[in-house]
Formats: sequence, C-alpha cells, structure tokens
Amino acid sequence: MDDSSVHESGGRGRRASPISLITMAAVGLCVIVLAAVIVGVLRNGPQAAAPLIWPAIAALVLNLAVMIAGRRRHRQVTRQLRDQLNTTQGTRRQPARDPLTGFLNRRALVEDATILLHDAAQRDMMMAVLMIDLDRFKTINDLHGHAVGDALLARVAGEISKELPARSLAARLGGDEFACVFLFNPADSKTVQHVAERLVSRLARPIDLDGTALRISASVGVARSDHEPTSVESLIRAADIAMYAAKEAGRNRLNWFDPAMARSLHARNELETALRAAIPAGQIVPFFEQQIDLNTGQIVGFEVLARWNHPVHGQISPDRFIPIAEQTGMIADLSTSLMTQAFLAARDWDPSLTISINISPVQLRDAWLPQKIIKLLLETGFSAHRLEIEITERALFENLPLAQSIIGSLKNQGIRIALDDFGTGYSSLGHLRALPFDRIKIDRSFVQAIAEDQDSAALVGAVASVGASLNLPVTAEGIEDLAAEARMRALGCARGQGYLYGHPIDAANTRRLLAERRLLNASGSATDEAHRRIAG
Repeated sequence: MDDSSVHESGGRGRRASPISLITMAAVGLCVIVLAAVIVGVLRNGPQAAAPLIWPAIAALVLNLAVMIAGRRRHRQVTRQLRDQLNTTQGTRRQPARDPLTGFLNRRALVEDATILLHDAAQRDMMMAVLMIDLDRFKTINDLHGHAVGDALLARVAGEISKELPARSLAARLGGDEFACVFLFNPADSKTVQHVAERLVSRLARPIDLDGTALRISASVGVARSDHEPTSVESLIRAADIAMYAAKEAGRNRLNWFDPAMARSLHARNELETALRAAIPAGQIVPFFEQQIDLNTGQIVGFEVLARWNHPVHGQISPDRFIPIAEQTGMIADLSTSLMTQAFLAARDWDPSLTISINISPVQLRDAWLPQKIIKLLLETGFSAHRLEIEITERALFENLPLAQSIIGSLKNQGIRIALDDFGTGYSSLGHLRALPFDRIKIDRSFVQAIAEDQDSAALVGAVASVGASLNLPVTAEGIEDLAAEARMRALGCARGQGYLYGHPIDAANTRRLLAERRLLNASGSATDEAHRRIAG
C-alpha cells in the first residue's frame, strides 16, 4: 500500500501510511533520548550524558533520513498532481471542437460565449444567438447513407461560416443542429435579421455532393440579449424555442423568440405527456364520417377519424395531437389502436361498406407497415377488401421507392389505396401512373371554394377529368350543401363526404345509424337484438 490516505464509510478513521508511522517513531525516539539526556544532566551532572550520546546521534540520523525520504515523496506527489492536472486540461481541450465540422461543441460554445457576452457589456454591444436545425436531414441520411450525411453536414458548416460576421462563434450541438453567436450594435439591430435571412436562403439552395444535388432547408430561431435574460444558457434556450416554433410554422424559415412561445411549448409538453397515457388507456377513439354514392345517395363507406376524449379537458381536436404523435414517434401506436377499434366496430357491418383510414407520412418510412396492417386484419377478422388506405401527396416524396413497395404489398392483399388531398401537393400524372391507386380524393378546401373561386372550380374539374381518363373514381370532401353536391355530381365525382350528410359520429351511434338503414349483417342484427333483450 502507498502512503495515500484511504477513506472508509461508517465513520471509521483513515489509516496512516508507512512513512507517517516511521516519522512518528523517529520523532518519539528523539524526544525520549533528549529527555533522558536532560534529566540525567540535571540529576547527575554533565558526566551522566555520556552513555546517551550514541542513542542521541542515532535518533538525529534517523530523523534526517526521514526528512530526506519525506522530501522525495513530496516531489513525487507534486509531479503526479502536475501530470494529472495536465492530463485533465488536455482532456478538456481535446473535445472542444467537433471533428466533423470543426465547429465548437456545446460546452466550448457556452464557455466562449460567456466571455463574449462579458465583452459585449464592456463595449455597449448586444449578443445574438441563432439556433439552426436542418429540415429533412434524416430522410437524406436514410436514403443516401451516413457517409453522405456526414459530408453534407461538413458542407453545411462551410455554408454557415460564409454568412457569419467577424468574431462569430459557431457550434454543432449534435446531429443536424447548429448554433451561432455574434455581437451586434443595438442601434443597428437589422444586422441580426439580415444574417438569419441569408442563412435560411443559402441553406435552401441545392448542395452538390459528387454529382448528386441534395435539397435541404433550415429552421432558424433567433434570440438577442437586449430582449431576453442575459445568460448564455438562457439565450440558447430561447433561440431553441424560437427554432422549434419555426419548424411548427412550416420549416424553411426563421422565427424570433417571444415569451409566448415558451408558454406554448410548456402547453405542448403537457399535451405530449397526456397523449402518452391516453393511447394505451383507449381515450383516442374512432369517429366515422359517411361516404355517399353521389348517383344513388346511398352510404357506401366511412372515413375513420381520430377523436381524443380527454377525461378532464373533453374532446381534443386531432389538429392538436396528431402532429405531436408524428413528431414523437407515437403515431404508430396511435394508428394501431385506432385501426383495431375501427376494425372491430365495422367487421359485422354490411359487407358492401368500406372504411378508409389515413396513413401518416411518418408511417410510410416503416417498411414493415403492410405486415403490421395485415396482422391487425387477421386478429380482428376484418376483410382486407373492405379497407381503403389513404395516403397524402407529400408522403410520396420523402421516399418514393419505399412508398411504391409498401403500396404494392398492400394492394397484393386486396387493400385499396386512395391518394388523399389531391391538388395540395406536387403529384404529377407520372406518379399517378407509377403508383397503383384505386381512388383520388379532392381536398375539401377546393370543394368549399368552388362556388366563389374560379381557379378552384377549374382545378376540381381538371382532377375529375384526370380521374376519368385514368379510370380512377374521385371522392369530393367537404360537401356542405346541395348546390356543392350537384356540382360535384355534374363534374363526375363518384363519392362525396361532408357535413351535408352528417357530422362524424362514434362507433355506437354509427351502429344505430346502420341498424336503421338495415346495413348490419345477420350476425350483427342478432347481436343487437340480444343486447336489447338483456337491457329490457
């Protein structure tokens, strides 16, 4: 064991080192010998000290040896401490920069920005913090591989550096998130706006990597020290909140921090926490919106819509919780729960009735999606031929080959596919031919504006013509009055849905509606009769 102290729990003392024991023994021996010399001299005179001369010399030599050994140990410990300090400082310096981009890491950014903020106060300057998050980077990384993703991040870092003022700090905080810090004159605050705008514009341009043009964009959040609390961490937090708001607003844009954003983010986080509990608790249930044959007026199916019956806040709109489910990865569990409930509710309806369920673009990134849907169909006993999956246009462009594979697998099982919200995205006739759709759905915004907007009327007419030429039936959403219904029928739309035919209703009320229309099969009617007898 060396001479370092060992601390033990339970209130026990520390064990002395060998050198400490020798030192105490040497000092004790010297004290005893000297005391004996003094006592002998006092009692018997100087001649009494003669026998103690050699023990006194031995004690002095031993003390001298101990002093030399202690000095050497002191130098050794000092050297060890210096080496340890140098190693620690080297370790702190080593990860200060991101090896991929050359930018600072978060810790180094906070340290350097704190010095810069102090400098700003001395010079009557203000600090701006920009948080930059790349849009669609994960898709590019998944499609082209991590090597291309890394090369893209390095190029992005170079593009960012070109737009920053002198004495700026730039950091990569992880993944595809960057931060920039610089000082500005508060009398010329437009400087910050211009820098942020140039960054958004530059990062929206295609980036060529080995002949491949990659398109990304950036969401930028901005905070400034004369508006927000003046600590670097709080400024970074404020800019991060503003960046998140820019993503929520549609991406490829910048947003200045506002305190209301923090309150909104807090509310969103509370909603996310509640949603995580709501899905397994069965609080999110299917509502059914009628789909009508425009030629006969008969019910031919229903679209399944998600509704959250919160035990405290009541019904929460899907516009609020669906985006959160998509962003947090909960959309798969939510969709599974919704499908299961809908399949069980509809399996004993009249076999002619179909149900349509919308699939999120996030779910189309899952190559196992067809197998998961087929598994649910088998478990619930619902026929694949009665299911129609709705896919929005924007979902096709994240990974068209994967979308083709998923659609093909679903079609092979007899499931029908509808292109939802047609006219709001970027689909072309080529995509309609390349993908085996069974139906086109016109977005409600065009249907509802058709009476007043000639452009909307022309677009609806064009979509109906495209559907007829490709032998694809067209469903018109958002029909709210008889005039719109007549117009859609005249344009050749096969189906219609909207408030003219009733608001979406839950499974129990849908069942009552179908019972009144005699659209439950025999087993379903028998089940209802049994329930009525039990209730009676």
